[in-house]
Amino acid sequence: MSNIIAVVWDFDKTLISDYMQAPIFKKYGVDAKQFWKEVNELPTKYLSEQNVKVNPDTIYLNHFINYAKAGKFKGLNNALLRELGKELKFYNGLPALMEISKKMIEDDPIYSEYDIKVEHYIVSTGFTEMIKGSEVNDYVSGIWGCELIEAPDEDGNAVISEIGYTIDNTTKTRAIFEINKGVGIWEDVNVNTKMAEDLRRVPLRNMIYIADGPSDVPAFSTLNKGGGATFAIYPRNDIRAFSQVEQLRKDGRINMYAEADYSEGTTAYMWITGKIKEFADRIRETERSKLKSSISDVPKHLT
Repeated sequence: MSNIIAVVWDFDKTLISDYMQAPIFKKYGVDAKQFWKEVNELPTKYLSEQNVKVNPDTIYLNHFINYAKAGKFKGLNNALLRELGKELKFYNGLPALMEISKKMIEDDPIYSEYDIKVEHYIVSTGFTEMIKGSEVNDYVSGIWGCELIEAPDEDGNAVISEIGYTIDNTTKTRAIFEINKGVGIWEDVNVNTKMAEDLRRVPLRNMIYIADGPSDVPAFSTLNKGGGATFAIYPRNDIRAFSQVEQLRKDGRINMYAEADYSEGTTAYMWITGKIKEFADRIRETERSKLKSSISDVPKHLT
């Protein structure tokens, strides 16, 4: 049950250098800066005009739907989101690191003897369908993101029309516990299922959470409290991002951080692979101890 190591990744600014929606703006000729400026103004707008609070992490979904309804994102649907996901470019070393980290454990006899495995997951406030269309999809065991419902337009074509499921920076912790309990893998298990710690599919102590900044503090805190590992990424030459992750380290929010380059030999590569091996060694020693304690001494002649 506890021999799985889960590496849980944020997406935007962690696996890729930009926001995943960039290919959408490019396709439709929409000014990305203007779009996000409008999104950032929505919480104040709705509170002042209607006294309604909105979730600042996910209100952008409504804006996407409104743009689609206004014809600015004409024909935008889940199939197109998945197609545009193919255009996403990952930081150096990805997704190769995901495959390397799995094979280095699963192909090593000292670990495979105890069926120790590595799984990768993505938990993102972005679009699930774009992630599924991207190169990284073949290397992950599960994706938690935002999902949109379609409806026919005036021509009978499917277009995005409603919000189906959302992940925000707080509910990322819910996704972590769903991974922890095996939701979606074990039948009849959900996030509220009562389950002893030693029966959970992926203990928190076997998880590594990788993200880019302060918005992921709830997830960082969950893993730190649970005995897992936390790692932050910053883009090269971005002093603001560097300062943010350095502050996270000073505050004890993360264990380590590095420049966003996952190529072999980089700090990110060495820390992530090193931490996975550290976890695998711990699991192996625990299993060896269990086995040793379960074997009784060989009977001897009485003297």
